[in-house]
Amino acid sequence: MKPFYSSYFTLVKALLVGSLSCCNLSYAEQTQNVILIIGDGMDSQQITMAKNYYNTPRLLMDSLPVRAMVQVQTSAEDKPKQRVYVADSANSATAIATGQITSRGRIATSAKTDLDLKTIAELAQQSGYATGIVTTASVTDATPASFISHISLRACENPSMMVDGEYFGGTKTNCPNDLIKNSGPGSISEQIAQGQTDIVLGGGLKHFGFNTEDETSTVLALAENNQYQVLQQKTQLEQLNTNGKVLGLFGPSTMEVQLQGTDGRKAEKPNPSLLNHIDWRIGSVEMPATMGCEKNPEYKDTPDLALMSKAAITHLQKRSSRGFFLMIESASIDKESHARNPCGSIGEIKQLNQALQQALDFAKTSPNTLILVTADHGQAAQIIPDESLFAKVGVPIYTPGHVARIVTQGKSTMAINYATNEFPVEEHTGTEVPLYGNSVAQGLVPASTTQIELFAIMKRYLAL
Repeated sequence: MKPFYSSYFTLVKALLVGSLSCCNLSYAEQTQNVILIIGDGMDSQQITMAKNYYNTPRLLMDSLPVRAMVQVQTSAEDKPKQRVYVADSANSATAIATGQITSRGRIATSAKTDLDLKTIAELAQQSGYATGIVTTASVTDATPASFISHISLRACENPSMMVDGEYFGGTKTNCPNDLIKNSGPGSISEQIAQGQTDIVLGGGLKHFGFNTEDETSTVLALAENNQYQVLQQKTQLEQLNTNGKVLGLFGPSTMEVQLQGTDGRKAEKPNPSLLNHIDWRIGSVEMPATMGCEKNPEYKDTPDLALMSKAAITHLQKRSSRGFFLMIESASIDKESHARNPCGSIGEIKQLNQALQQALDFAKTSPNTLILVTADHGQAAQIIPDESLFAKVGVPIYTPGHVARIVTQGKSTMAINYATNEFPVEEHTGTEVPLYGNSVAQGLVPASTTQIELFAIMKRYLAL
């Protein structure tokens, strides 16, 4: 039996919706919307890097009136009550999307018990809201997938990866319990293709080119049979004019980033002299030469995050008179940090702020729009002194990691250090992450919160 307050709230909600409908109020007055913007890996170091590079004390997100810090929560797989202090995008996005703590690698499923966890997008959809996902990653990647799919391992992105698939570094992937023949939901791409999300935009075309599990068609054909209009070109998005569901796949995997280091350079190791190898107190160390940030020549006709965000907002207004839930992700803040490419991360933070501008422009005419900007976890990247504070000691002092010395737009040199490991790919870090909110968030968001509470804030706002 539902508690009294639950039934009472449902009654009041129904009366309110009915009264709004009777009074011929405008779309903006009747609807409630949530726009959640996630900078993957966008901790305070990454944000400061962008401010320093663009020679500005504030980015657009700093103009928002609400500021908080968010604790990232992760569990162990075999002991769900035991905490792990560094997250991945799968479990951290799951916490935001479902309000439940899970283990790394899981997409909207519980640790150990492997139960599907209802997401904010699914709850919104069930209550009559339109829903959308926008990302610069593959739409099957961990963060977007956590809002619109359920699977035990994030790497099971397409049917070929479900059993004995090969993932990063030759790692094998297996999701046998998620196979459709075993009464599971299928791979992530199959779930998206068979889903009801109103608009999904990003990369990941390659994951839709495989045959479905039953070999009857490709996953892309499955989506088209499910009434998705499939877009693959920027011009198609610019000219979008449909009331139906939309699936935009603008690249085989992660979409191209806007910026790279000069001539494609990334962070590099300092070069100690032979004498310094013999004794750390003597000899010298040659630091990498400075570099700038330049346009990535591969970016070409890639639709930017602002264009995709604007298209999604415009489309979602057509799909429901109730309002919408939209998640927007700038994914390669994280991915470029893994690759030790600070210029790539900086350009993607700029993209996030341009997408935020689209959300704020919409909120001017739809004031019942809650806008939240946050990150899923911290990332490798430290701003360190370009010249050591201890340089006058006379001992060669240098980072044991990789460093990029970037000439900023203010003509100063900013040194960015990556030193989480000696592996070809950097790792996440366990820091808290920032949260920004528009005026609607005032009174809803405490100064210190958690990712599971963030889910509750969005759920309450949409009265789900």
